[in-house]
Amino acid sequence: MSAEARLEILTRVNRAQPAEPTRFQRPARPVSGRDEHDVVEQFAEYAAEYRANVIRTSRSALPAVLGDLLQGQVQVAVPKDLAADWLPAALAVHRDDPDLTDLTVITAVVTGAAVAIAETGTVVLDHGPGQGRRALTLVPDHHICVVFEHQVVESVLEAVQRLHPSARRGQPLTWISGPSATSDIELSRVEGVHGPRTLDIVLVAGPP
Repeated sequence: MSAEARLEILTRVNRAQPAEPTRFQRPARPVSGRDEHDVVEQFAEYAAEYRANVIRTSRSALPAVLGDLLQGQVQVAVPKDLAADWLPAALAVHRDDPDLTDLTVITAVVTGAAVAIAETGTVVLDHGPGQGRRALTLVPDHHICVVFEHQVVESVLEAVQRLHPSARRGQPLTWISGPSATSDIELSRVEGVHGPRTLDIVLVAGPP
């Protein structure tokens, strides 16, 4: 076969291909059919296994619970848009301002969350309303994260579906499984090297 004939055949084959490759389509994973109570219980159990302190409460008792957790803390920061009625009325806090707040002096921070995952005991922040900027949740030594039970999903895939709009908008995602920890070659665990040493997850029953 001559070179010209081979080129003609290859050209025809190439032209026969679709102009654009077909995009891969993954079917959406259905929402978990498990009982919501069981999913929430699994999240609480697995989060505790990662050494997070899981505190169960109701919406009406949330300010009192946060007040107890923040006893003795004098430099507390919260996102500027955190709901005021989450906090005790008498508690003095810094409303975070990226241009003014010195995070190195902040000892504790209270934020909300975007979603929580039962199968991994993970809390995910997309830094939307009530969650603040990423540094706010990584620099202070004590992070108190408020999670409502309706925010708990069973699987990572369900969480990714919920987070997809945030990712499309370019928001950062912070995935938190327990306090910050690392281990050396002897597997000696050290907490707080790269983030908060203490993680309290306040799991709230009922609507926000």
